[in-house]
Amino acid sequence: MKFPYYFVFDIETVGFPIDHFDEAQQEYLLRGAQTDEDRAKKVREFSLAALTAKIVCIGIVVMEWQPGSEPKNVWQSALILDETLEAGEKKRMDLPGGTVAYAFDEPTMLTAFWKTLGKYFDNAHLVSFNGKEFDAPFLMLRSAACRVRPSKKIVEIDKSWDKTKKHVDLLKELTFNAYGANMSGATRKYNFDFYARAFGIPSPKSEGVHGGNVGEYYAAGRTEEIADYCMRDVHATWELFRYWHEYLDFGE
Repeated sequence: MKFPYYFVFDIETVGFPIDHFDEAQQEYLLRGAQTDEDRAKKVREFSLAALTAKIVCIGIVVMEWQPGSEPKNVWQSALILDETLEAGEKKRMDLPGGTVAYAFDEPTMLTAFWKTLGKYFDNAHLVSFNGKEFDAPFLMLRSAACRVRPSKKIVEIDKSWDKTKKHVDLLKELTFNAYGANMSGATRKYNFDFYARAFGIPSPKSEGVHGGNVGEYYAAGRTEEIADYCMRDVHATWELFRYWHEYLDFGE
């Protein structure tokens, strides 16, 4: 691989309640919903889009590694949303899993992410699972919504940038970039948990938290557990990357 550092990242998001939006937005967001079940489904899907959700945690692990050597963890942290903090405030937290985390309001959290990315970007591969279609555009759009300018452009990459595998999106790699890879065939898409289990990597969901219930945990104030889960996800993403690199990366 071209770069010595690997910037592994993952985000957790929570959708806004419907009353966060004005009347015109509500009509637009719920358009076509005929039943209470339809409306509830649309509201649950708010967490999937940057203009209808907030980021409640960003997990980051930076590894230094050259094939043939042992990887070195040079930096890791979870950045956590704490809406009780004033703009620019920072609070240190020690997570149960041992990671040092920092809590901020959302704009300050996003600023901290872009500052950290900027430190490593020129000499790092980005590593994610579905990051090209979810995490990266979500981070950029959510930053814009919070009046934070991203330090780097991490979506809509040009061809020369992509040839270096600057961003290794493991979902893309494990489906061989198949157009329309979906629910059947050799290149079907699986969720991260399924890939992890299939390749013998401990599931990040083993302790109860998962993407589907992050909103419940956040509403209950259980942000440290969300952050611990996010960091397990990031470490498992790194392990999945190592597995892919050893067995499926041919360096084209």
